[in-house]
Amino acid sequence: MPAQSTQEHSVLIRNRKPWHGMPGELFGRQDVFETDLDIFFYRHWILVGVTADVPEPGDVSTIDIGRASILIVRDDDEQVRAFRNTCRHRGARLKEPGKSTVGMLVCPYHQWTYDLSGELRHTSHMGTEFESKCKSLRPVHLKVVGGLIFVCLSEEAPEDIATLESTMAPRLAPYDLTHAKIAFESEIIENGNWKLVLENNRECYHCAGTHPELTASFLPEDFGFCEAGLTEQGRQALAEYRTRITAANASWDRDGLISSPVEHLDTDVTTLFRTQRLVIAGHGESQTMDTKVASTRLLGDASRRDLGDTHLWTHSSWSHVMSDHAVISYCIPLAPDKTLVRSKWLVHPDAVEGVDYDVETLKAVWVATNAQDASLVAITHQGTQDPGYEPGPFSQFTESYVEKFSRWYAARLAAHGV
Repeated sequence: MPAQSTQEHSVLIRNRKPWHGMPGELFGRQDVFETDLDIFFYRHWILVGVTADVPEPGDVSTIDIGRASILIVRDDDEQVRAFRNTCRHRGARLKEPGKSTVGMLVCPYHQWTYDLSGELRHTSHMGTEFESKCKSLRPVHLKVVGGLIFVCLSEEAPEDIATLESTMAPRLAPYDLTHAKIAFESEIIENGNWKLVLENNRECYHCAGTHPELTASFLPEDFGFCEAGLTEQGRQALAEYRTRITAANASWDRDGLISSPVEHLDTDVTTLFRTQRLVIAGHGESQTMDTKVASTRLLGDASRRDLGDTHLWTHSSWSHVMSDHAVISYCIPLAPDKTLVRSKWLVHPDAVEGVDYDVETLKAVWVATNAQDASLVAITHQGTQDPGYEPGPFSQFTESYVEKFSRWYAARLAAHGV
C-alpha cells in the first residue's frame, strides 16, 4: 500500500468518533480493501472450514482468499494439513477452488507430482543434480480446534491462537465435531464490505424487526437491552428472561457443561474471539422454527437436548453448536463491496437424512437469516457510499460489540504500521 494511502487510511480510522460508525471510505476504497486483506486475512488466524470438508485420506478442499489460495488436505496418516496452492516449479495452481479427492497432487502444467504430505515425488527432465527434497509444497500454519480448521498465511503466526484453542477445545469436545458430517452447505455473496458483514453479525439490535425465523429460538437480550421506557409487560418479560438464564446456567453447571462467557475483544489481542453458551428460546432445544431438535441423532455423546447454543465469534466467522447440529459460517472478502459467506450445517456422522433429520428443517433458520442479513448489509453499504453519509451513533446498550470490533480493527491496523 503506498505511503500516502496508508497515511489516509490511518487518518480515517483515527478520526472515527468513539461509539460511532466508521467513515464510508473505509468500506468503499480499493486501497483500504487491499490493506484489510493483507492484515486481517493474510496475517491473522482465520477459520476456513471444518474437518468434515476432508473426511477421508486424499480429500482436498481448495480455498481462495484474495490473491492467495490454500489446499486443505487429509493425508494418508489421517492428518489434516494445509499448503499453498502453488506448484514449486513455475507457480501454477494445483487445484481449482472447491473439493476433490486425489491419490497425489499433480500439477496440470508440467505434471510435477506431490504426495499428500506435500513432498515432491516425481518430475521429469530435471536432471540428476536436481534436489527434489527442497521443493516440497509450502506449508501453511494450521490449527484444528474441536473440528474447526483455522489457518494463518503469515510466516509468523500470532501465538495467542493458543488462548482460543484452550478455551474452545473443552467446550466443543462433547459434540465431537471432528467426526461430524456436513448435511448441507451454502454460499452467498453479500453486496457489502466484509466489515459491515461482521458489524451486522455483532449486534442483535436489528433482530426483532428483521429475523422472525431466528428470534423464534434466539434471545436478543443476550446481546444487550435498554431498560429505560419498558412497559410493565416488557419488565415482566425481562424478569422472566433473567430467571430462565439463571436456571439454565445452574443446570449446565451441575452437568459440568461450560456456559460462562469468555471475551478476548480488547485492542491488545491479536486473535479476537468471544464464546458463551446461550439459552435457546421456546422448547430450548435447537435453532429451528419450532425450537426442537432438527436431528434426533444428537452430536457426540450428548444425552440431553437442551444444551443451548455454544457460539463462537472471531473477526471473520461465527459458529453455533447445539445438541443436534452445528452451523459454522465464515466470510472471505472478494472486493470492497462484495463478501463471500460460507455456511456448513454439521450433524452426527451416523445421522441418516430422512430418518434422523430433515434438511429443510435443519437449514430453515440460518438460510433465511443469512439472506436477510445479506439484504441489510447491501443497503448499509450503499448508504455508507452516499456523498451525504455521516457516521451515526451506536447504541451503548445493544451495539457495544460493534464498538469493540471498531476499536480492535483500528488497533490492529496501528500494530501493522497503518
